[in-house]
Amino acid sequence: MTLKTANTNDIQQFLQKLYIPPAGSHKGQNGKVLIIGGSKLFHAASLWAAEIASHFADMVHYASTAENESVFLALKTMFRNGIVIEQSQIPNYVREDDAILIGPGMVRNEIRNEKLEMRNFTEILKLEDEAEFARLLTHHLLKSFPEKKFVIDAGALQMMSPEWLKSRKNPVIITPHQGEFERLFQTKIVDLPIEEKQNKVKKYAKEYECVILMKAVVDIISNGEEVYVIEGGNQGLTKGGTGDILAGLTLSFYAKNDPITSCVLSSFIEKKGAEELEKEMGYWFNNYDLIRKIPAIVKNLLDAI
Repeated sequence: MTLKTANTNDIQQFLQKLYIPPAGSHKGQNGKVLIIGGSKLFHAASLWAAEIASHFADMVHYASTAENESVFLALKTMFRNGIVIEQSQIPNYVREDDAILIGPGMVRNEIRNEKLEMRNFTEILKLEDEAEFARLLTHHLLKSFPEKKFVIDAGALQMMSPEWLKSRKNPVIITPHQGEFERLFQTKIVDLPIEEKQNKVKKYAKEYECVILMKAVVDIISNGEEVYVIEGGNQGLTKGGTGDILAGLTLSFYAKNDPITSCVLSSFIEKKGAEELEKEMGYWFNNYDLIRKIPAIVKNLLDAI
């Protein structure tokens, strides 16, 4: 099924499923999420994901590198719309929160050891190699919490093995661009016709029991049974960080919605946001412009139905 941002009627069936905070609800009842990301080199990516999530989830918990106290305190001043937690507290917040995003801003490298044994969480925290840390932490959390909702993006996605996605109560959402898709599944997709790309995404979503949101000029989403193609957006979305925003938005929706609804709405809304910003400032909007625009896009779409 193809959905075009030019036709807002296309998205109505998914908007009608979207969880809306009910009157009389209390703090935390409308979604609690955890974002794990960043590295010594890259802090902004995970912060963009956290900022967009803060618009839609009641509570955003954020865990990033804490190589020293000054970095940790600086992150607290950079992110005021959620709670910065120490890495040592990650398992506690995984248990508490509705959905967890791993990967934005994490370091990736060549995988040195394809076979992994379960590692103690305390041992993982002591790793100095940040790419190895991303790989082992992702493995540990997916295997230790099979009932939780996870979104995997960027560095964690590039360091994981697809076998880890199987046999879960709630399917993992992965958000690769085409290069990451090729790397994860060891298959070519970039130069294929759109119909063959759809077939590949569906095939691997089914085989690995996950939901795939593959980012490209045209996004392709599948749970192994259904396939959705999202057309729209513009070249302003080529900027680094728009994928992190997409991952954060998908996370916040997944906290209270099914995975296909979460992916389809996130893709459609981000593309629609880029189109609206192009009317105001051409293609020269930045990530915070997009973060500020998205809540209004959601309101306008909901008002229309």
